Amino acid sequence: MSTMIGDLPITVIGEGDGRWRTTTLCLAVDFGSRDDPPALGGVAHLLEHLLMSAPVDGGRSLSERVERLGGRANATTGLDRMFFQAQVLGDHVPEVARLLTRAVLDPQLDDAVLETERQAVLQELAAAAADPSDTVQDAFLAACFSGHPLGRPVGGTDDAMRATELADVLGVHRGVFLRRRMTLVCTGGTAPAEVAEQLAGTPWAEVPAPRPWAAAEPVAEPLPALAAGPWTPRATSADPDGFSWFATGSRSPSVHDPRRHAFTVLAQLLGPSPASPLYRRLRGQEGLVYAFFTWSRGYTETGAWRIMAGVENRSLRRAQEVVREVLLEVAADGPDPEDLAVARRQAVTDLVTTAERPWDHAMALSQETGLGTRPWSLEMGIRDLESVTAEQVRYAAATVTAHQLTVVRPEPA
Repeated sequence: MSTMIGDLPITVIGEGDGRWRTTTLCLAVDFGSRDDPPALGGVAHLLEHLLMSAPVDGGRSLSERVERLGGRANATTGLDRMFFQAQVLGDHVPEVARLLTRAVLDPQLDDAVLETERQAVLQELAAAAADPSDTVQDAFLAACFSGHPLGRPVGGTDDAMRATELADVLGVHRGVFLRRRMTLVCTGGTAPAEVAEQLAGTPWAEVPAPRPWAAAEPVAEPLPALAAGPWTPRATSADPDGFSWFATGSRSPSVHDPRRHAFTVLAQLLGPSPASPLYRRLRGQEGLVYAFFTWSRGYTETGAWRIMAGVENRSLRRAQEVVREVLLEVAADGPDPEDLAVARRQAVTDLVTTAERPWDHAMALSQETGLGTRPWSLEMGIRDLESVTAEQVRYAAATVTAHQLTVVRPEPA
């Protein structure tokens, strides 16, 4: 269900279910770390913190007010999306809708709030820098999207964060954030039509934000070609008793490209399930890896398909080789028919279980509908996954192996 709110760049979509006593509101914005000005890496992430933590109407922050109502609130910054979420009992939806719109559109920011959240972000960056399973993901995206805004770390850098001033944040908020498409997704007990009516009485039209309100689409930047050359495993420190993380993969289709479904099925085919041929090789036959993760994610212009694994340094090279060997086997011969059927079922089950969690389903709806610009339903998603063929999965594996990248953290000394 989709409803426009006056002449404002916001659409209300969602799926109501009267069996739920709670409602999840998710404001999704076509804005993320890719929109950070070159000298202000991490400003989008910092803005997200500020909008959740600044006083609303001179009182407590959005986060605290939602929590005091017994609900939960959170926000997330991605490469090209930002999400603000709240889950509350149905009686509190009108109040939270008002608080959410006021907090996001007309934040009461000052230097004191900025400094508090700057310190929180710096602590977040320090924790991430100390965790190789975190830094390896940034390193992989930096290699996959080298020279492109999608390759920037979401959190930015320590130096850029310390140099960011209040005027910088306000400039990005008013000059970029407020001009981007926004979609309010509601899942749970309150129907989208009800939420749309409640928004009509909120401060959207009162906020002194830039006019006109027409949503400004992000500028798509050309992607530099990936470097050609033979694939080689990566090394880490010389300590054989050490432990490292590696990430390997390549680009995949964008969030708008129907070919992305084959890459999703490939991720299930080579995922951390005992039914996966990669699991059988990595863990069962050779005992190289205890835990690994496989996923594909689409962004505006492109996507990224990857495998991430933690492994003892003495097994690091062989673990990378096994991943490469299994990918090449699928790229050459396609998946085993039984393994493909299992992977499709797993992909469908993952989609359905996500839809059964209102918090996660709200984010998924915003992504699959392109922020309310195209139709999508759970049934459509299931059909897309069930129709993926062996040849499409073979093509996906061949695409990954053609320009396969591998990074390791910690880096060699």
